[in-house]
Amino acid sequence: MDLADAPGLKEAFLAANAPHVVHLAAQAGVRWSLENPGAYVQSNLVGFANILEACRHNQTAHLVYASSSSVYGSNTKVPFAVTDNTDHPVSLYAATKKANEAMAHSYAHLFGLPCTGLRFFTVYGPWGRPDMAYWKFTEAILAGRPIEVFGEGLLKRDFTYIDDVVEGIVRLIDRPAAPDPAWTGMAPDPATSSAPWRLYNIGNHTPVTVTEMIDILEEACGCKAVRVFKPRPAGDVEATFADVEALKTAVGFQPATPLRDGLHAFVAWFRDWKRL
Repeated sequence: MDLADAPGLKEAFLAANAPHVVHLAAQAGVRWSLENPGAYVQSNLVGFANILEACRHNQTAHLVYASSSSVYGSNTKVPFAVTDNTDHPVSLYAATKKANEAMAHSYAHLFGLPCTGLRFFTVYGPWGRPDMAYWKFTEAILAGRPIEVFGEGLLKRDFTYIDDVVEGIVRLIDRPAAPDPAWTGMAPDPATSSAPWRLYNIGNHTPVTVTEMIDILEEACGCKAVRVFKPRPAGDVEATFADVEALKTAVGFQPATPLRDGLHAFVAWFRDWKRL
């Protein structure tokens, strides 16, 4: 259902009667937000506000929701840490995810709703998003079509395998965010609060260039890609790189699946799914 459908969402919450909510639905992607900003406003702002209201009125014990590494925007200090400032998003998509974090904080502060935001770093794997580069490249390589490579293939991404993302989510569900007794408004920590609100990065903490990713896909597909180079699009950042110390400290886990292993697993799944 559409998250912007507040009455329908209310009914779904009443029917589920679940103590915990994991909210992963959103309009995702940087480039599409340049063409269709309204979709991001409806899903990521209106929809998220409806989620918060539903959690508030159903006395949800813990809301775990998806944020994004895109919130780091113009930051150039790497790796990106949850304690870094994120006030300079470079796409509307990033701005909506930053807004989600702020909206969640307000509900944590006003209503005591425990909220944990997860900044995902380039998630990939089976049943992923068909608009993402690894998926489009695999489909094109296997079909013998050219692929468009932006920024000369030098952009770096912290590719994170879906199994690692799920493991991080599952470990956090039963650990509701709690107020940080050391938090102070004189020197505010951007990742914690005096309210029950926390932020974590979930990333592989190993940036890889797009060129390296394509090389691995060629190996997994067993054929070469025809590469057509394009300028870097507006809104794309040069690199992402996750500092996952906060996650490791909280739940004793950090993503570690090598990109080669993950992409080979994805291509095998893709071939089976497409019956290639």
